[in-house]
Amino acid sequence: MQGERQPFLREQLSQAVTAARGGWEVLRHKGPSQVQFWFIALAVGIAAGFAALFFRKGIDWLQRSIYGVEDPRMLHSFAEGLPWFLILVVPIIGGLVVGLILHWFTPDGRVRAVADVIEGAALADGRVEQKAGLASALASLITLSSGGSTGREGPVVHLAAVISSRVSDWIRADGITGRDLLGCAVAAAVSASFNAPIAGALFALEVVLRHFAVHAFAPIVIASVAGTVINRLEFGDMTEFHLGSDSALQFYVELPAFLILGLLAGVIAAVFMRGVFWADDLGTLVQRLTGIPRWLRPALAGALLGGIAIAFPHIIGVGYETTSAALTGQLLLHEAIVFAVLKVLAVGITIAGRMGGGVFSPSLMIGALTGLAFGLIATGIFPDVSGSETLYALAGMGAVAAAVLGAPISTTLIVFELTGDWQTGLAVMVSVSLSTAVASRMVDRSFFLTQLERRNIHLAAGPQAYLLSMFRVGKVMRPLDDARGLDSEALLTLIEQGIYLDRNATLERAMPIFERTGLDIIPVVTLAPGDAPPALDGALYQVDALKAYNRALAATAAEEHS
Repeated sequence: MQGERQPFLREQLSQAVTAARGGWEVLRHKGPSQVQFWFIALAVGIAAGFAALFFRKGIDWLQRSIYGVEDPRMLHSFAEGLPWFLILVVPIIGGLVVGLILHWFTPDGRVRAVADVIEGAALADGRVEQKAGLASALASLITLSSGGSTGREGPVVHLAAVISSRVSDWIRADGITGRDLLGCAVAAAVSASFNAPIAGALFALEVVLRHFAVHAFAPIVIASVAGTVINRLEFGDMTEFHLGSDSALQFYVELPAFLILGLLAGVIAAVFMRGVFWADDLGTLVQRLTGIPRWLRPALAGALLGGIAIAFPHIIGVGYETTSAALTGQLLLHEAIVFAVLKVLAVGITIAGRMGGGVFSPSLMIGALTGLAFGLIATGIFPDVSGSETLYALAGMGAVAAAVLGAPISTTLIVFELTGDWQTGLAVMVSVSLSTAVASRMVDRSFFLTQLERRNIHLAAGPQAYLLSMFRVGKVMRPLDDARGLDSEALLTLIEQGIYLDRNATLERAMPIFERTGLDIIPVVTLAPGDAPPALDGALYQVDALKAYNRALAATAAEEHS
């Protein structure tokens, strides 16, 4: 009996191994099924959650090691008692290390962040640069640990995107699957950073994928919950900020004040974003005029930050201590105004210096300070019909952050989940809606989309604006030996007139030429070095370009409504 059982067990084991190998080959070559994808989404969510956790713990460990602070959340108060030369030197050394990392491991010396994740979702089948992404995460970790004045959420989102990109390459995921995995990673990273599962899922849909397709919702929620569980296993079920006891809306007559706050917050957010871009342009101009190497640029920015931090250590790092002080009404009016102005200046210097980090946490701090200053003035003028000034700080925090991110839904939920205060929804929603409406008309929808627009990547206007850039002319053209025939003489005549397209150009360049010339066919060439004439490869038909564009639009619409 025992002898008969052993061959049977061996046969069953062999069949199981064969089935597993077959399933793996199907997964790699045909993509995952829905159930398989949910398990992959869970794994990606766990990995992204741990990445966010380790990034946060790494910042805490480095700040303890560098500054000697016991509680990194109280770094600003602790730094007031440190020697001035330490406050000055640390950001310079940190900037130098960051500059060398980015110089060695990125092609352009630029930190990758949320804008690159949005670009990867739209134009690269849910993939981002992996080598440059890891270097950017390390650079941002050092920046935030050594006096840089940005946030940790942007680097964490891109680090999570690197993880999902690796998995997508591993399983050979198509565009839809790759984008969904990217959304899962981002949701988990945001959830693990903020202990905010609802907002994490909606952030991935609203900001990164920029649609609310039903097919993506379940796996993204699974990943978001996984990220939250990882956060709570380490930190417990605690909110990031604690509000004062008196933060309820007292009278509905107070709502018009929050309308005004929303308008003000939208203007402040637009000034903040434009100020950062202006600082970046100024830094690039100075670098070009002086000829300083790009690896030295972050160190010079660190020197400026260190000089400011000697007098105002509130600009160091993420700024949660100052944000908490604003939300609990512990700051005076002039302190709130001065700290907000200095934070805008410090973030501009950090980003212009190519030091790394994100803008979400700074926008929370600037918003809370703006709201507190507004609340102190409003409650001072109308004390009989006003609630607490801390409620204005809460609404201002959400309003500025929503306008900067271009994400009113997820930011509103993040504010609620960060504070645990769900009773002040009317005030926050009113301010957020108006601030987003105002700021979106002064920039290209959000900070991230404006960043991309400055790189000539047109995502703000929607798929109809950027899909043409996804098609190379060489992929759509008809070659010279096409069976339908091409008039080579006529094409050569057009080339002599200067009307032609490089085969590596995109349809985004081709369509204006069709429109301007009224032609139905444009020659496609390979450009030769020097003064040699271009070599004719084929022709691009307008009808073929339109067919490719229509197919892409149909596929995008199908994905967004599936």
